[in-house]
Amino acid sequence: MKIYNTLTKTKEEFRPIRPGEISMYVCGPTVYNYIHIGNARSVIAFDTIRRYFEYKGYRVNYVSNFTDVDDKMINEARAQKISVSALAQHYIEAYRADTAALNVQPATLNPRATNEITAIIKFIQQLITKGYAYESAGDVYYRTRKFANYGALSSQNITELEAGASEHVNVAEQKRKEDPLDFALWKKQKQADEIAWASPWSLGRPGWHIECSVMSTKYLGNTIDIHGGGQDLEFPHHENEIAQSEAATGQKFVHYWMHNGFVTVGADQAKMSKSLHNFVTVHDLLKTTDPQVLRFFMASVHYRRPINYSTENLEQAKNILQKFKNTLVNLAYRLNDSSISDRSPAVQAAIAQTERNFIKAMDDDLNVQNALAAIYDLLPILNANLSLAKVDKEALKHAQKLLTDWLGIFGISTKKLLNTVQKQDDEIVRLVAQREQARKNQEWAKSDELRDKLKAMGITVEDTPQGTRWRRD
Repeated sequence: MKIYNTLTKTKEEFRPIRPGEISMYVCGPTVYNYIHIGNARSVIAFDTIRRYFEYKGYRVNYVSNFTDVDDKMINEARAQKISVSALAQHYIEAYRADTAALNVQPATLNPRATNEITAIIKFIQQLITKGYAYESAGDVYYRTRKFANYGALSSQNITELEAGASEHVNVAEQKRKEDPLDFALWKKQKQADEIAWASPWSLGRPGWHIECSVMSTKYLGNTIDIHGGGQDLEFPHHENEIAQSEAATGQKFVHYWMHNGFVTVGADQAKMSKSLHNFVTVHDLLKTTDPQVLRFFMASVHYRRPINYSTENLEQAKNILQKFKNTLVNLAYRLNDSSISDRSPAVQAAIAQTERNFIKAMDDDLNVQNALAAIYDLLPILNANLSLAKVDKEALKHAQKLLTDWLGIFGISTKKLLNTVQKQDDEIVRLVAQREQARKNQEWAKSDELRDKLKAMGITVEDTPQGTRWRRD
């Protein structure tokens, strides 16, 4: 299996640190608002990646944090006149509800920054002791230039970074820094209502970047297999994590860096973000959209490519998912009827080839589009066999299991898919029985009328020597 490593800019053969196990850290949300679908893209992308590793037999230790203290948290809590902890708890619960609706597996652990203050202070002290950090007027900063490979992940030039930093650092902060490139590890409390903890340097709070370094190394070890997040985190967040972690531990921080593409919106395909006010929250979208459709829409695009969000693209995903659903319903129906089984080497060969094509595509840096295309090509072959008087039951049972497993990797529950159509079944069975009775009574006009009604419901009725059968189109 090959994975694209953002650090080396190449696809590399995946070799875990421990055989059969994977340590995986994915940056989680800052919990000051509902997540929008741009945030959900990262959650779904790495859940899909995790699921595929588990499909291949790996045990995945999956850690994803909650950033529950930073400037946005403080400002929003102040605006709502509530505590930062109350704000965080509300949106953590909302996050769990929204991601559960999208069938995202719970992380092995969701550490919270505010529960790790002691560990953060200890980590910062290590960096000070090693000369990589310094205290200034109650703040603590990291000496960026002291880390030799700074900028390698995001392909940033240190000279260009220096010019950019000089433009964005305010005068007061610049006076506290040795260098414009230095970034904060600890921030002294500026106003009395700001959440703060005691430290050797000041009453204050941790910087954003140090939180993830501490939580990943604490719960997964000094060196981990995979670190993931959105492309917007490459710089400065992940760049700073590398500098902090490797300076503190003296060991390689991450073997494989993986970053998902943005969600774009509108004709100009602008990146969706809260700062641009062009976002749609998952919380609101789920009020009008089937969560399985939204999940499939997000999971069916290669994780490194951008996704353009539009109602048209969402509808297209819905139609494709419907075809998978129809085949699963037809499989369940024929496997439960009294059809005589008849071996079909062609169907068996097609299923085996699809399985090889699926794994080949997914092993190539999780190429979900090629993997789905392979499954999609199998559907008409299965449906053709399903329409015969004699079906290859063993082959179709195998196909049913594979489809369930494959769609499960994309977060689609076949049980839920089948349940959504179960409510229609009683009505369909009743209409089919009425039509069959009309045929027996030679009431041809009524029979045709009932057939047309079923057709409008997406149901095709087949009159066979074994009796009347129906299937979804």
